[in-house]
Amino acid sequence: MANNHSKKQLILESCERAQFDRVGAREIRAVEAEVCRKLGPANHVSPSYIANVLRRAGKRVEYNDRFVDPWMEEPYASRLQGLLKFHDFQAAEDSLRKLDVVYREYRETADREGTQLIRTLVLKGRDRARSLAANPRLNPQKRQEKEEIAFWFNVWADNVDLFFDWLEIRKQSEDFKRRFSNHDGHC
Repeated sequence: MANNHSKKQLILESCERAQFDRVGAREIRAVEAEVCRKLGPANHVSPSYIANVLRRAGKRVEYNDRFVDPWMEEPYASRLQGLLKFHDFQAAEDSLRKLDVVYREYRETADREGTQLIRTLVLKGRDRARSLAANPRLNPQKRQEKEEIAFWFNVWADNVDLFFDWLEIRKQSEDFKRRFSNHDGHC
């Protein structure tokens, strides 16, 4: 079924046509069904993908799962957008360092919403990395890396003030060296 529209365009057009005041699970299912009708079942889009496309377009989306970015209003949205990365060890460490700096700034000014958004992003990173670690389609080495990265995100969430000292010790540990010495994403 040929169509010159991208999936993102179809999602946005479907939402505009339906004139949704809010976008929840029911609305996302309706958009999903319309995109499937237009592109065919081989071009399935997930509810998470739809929610993220609509959020990035500025829609207020009331839908949450581990693959959906949390809703953020300004000034948080522009400051936190794109900080969560974990494609390898270095990206995960850099991401945690950036998130940690912003977290500490928010904590110093008693900005509860900001600190909670950072924690939510870190826990999303953990959950996404865990999901990838459980994916049998990834090679075993990449799965093991994602499992380790999920562990890092979890330790940060549990021990913010000690995390980077712990991380340096972790990277020097025999276990880490044994498991990841020949690994492309090594820090």
